[in-house]
Amino acid sequence: MRKLDKLTPVGLMVGVIMIIFGIVASGGWTGIKSFFDFSSIFIVIGGVVAGLFISFQMKDLRKTFIVMKKGFSKEERSIESLIETFVKLADRARREGILSLELEVVNEPNPFIRKGVLLAVDGIEPEMIRDILNADIDAMEERHRKGRNIFEKAGDYAPAWGMIGTLIGLVLMLKNMDDPSELGSGMAIALLTTLYGTLLANLFFNPLAAKLESQTDDEIFYKQVVIEGVIGVQTGQNPTILREKLSVYLSETEKKAIEERLELTEGFEHEAQ
Repeated sequence: MRKLDKLTPVGLMVGVIMIIFGIVASGGWTGIKSFFDFSSIFIVIGGVVAGLFISFQMKDLRKTFIVMKKGFSKEERSIESLIETFVKLADRARREGILSLELEVVNEPNPFIRKGVLLAVDGIEPEMIRDILNADIDAMEERHRKGRNIFEKAGDYAPAWGMIGTLIGLVLMLKNMDDPSELGSGMAIALLTTLYGTLLANLFFNPLAAKLESQTDDEIFYKQVVIEGVIGVQTGQNPTILREKLSVYLSETEKKAIEERLELTEGFEHEAQ
């Protein structure tokens, strides 16, 4: 289940607020008007869009907003909860046989977990299961790379088109040296296009691409734990040993929390006896 990732919009707002604050602190509120120029905006945005049209196929560009939406949301994944899921599956497989897991995962919301467990239930060899699931991860990583690449390219194009706008502005300014009234507008285009291009690249396109890459890394890490859990269940590993094996994917803080909880549970069971 995906939820809003508040850090992305907060980061954008902080960046914009700090820029506005810097402008106001230097030139007052009236100085803000000097930083708006529609000609500069058209040059940068139009240039970036044109560059993307040339670089990508329409089927890829149609997914731009879907990919961008993922940058503003996050998938709730708990390695600790995942470990407990596989410990329970391993325990049931040892008590009732691995075929009993087919009904266990029918309602599993995560298709990768469901696929892995069903492969184990079908009696596929562990190495073959690993190869199949790793191929799934590779395909997922490639799909994510293609979506992320749009924003990475936009981050490359924006400053370049800002520089093109600067050159346009300088040409206009130099051609009108005899008319001092035209120097200001030419200089504005020259400077503001560079500003807009740099801002778009470093406040939106590149940070969003970095967020998407981080999400992909997190998903790969999560799926690697799933693979080890599936192999552990398929090979009939002891639930306690499987928990210890999968715990290597946890941070030291998370490991300590699990140990304390297990000690507390064992204490309650001992008192009950």
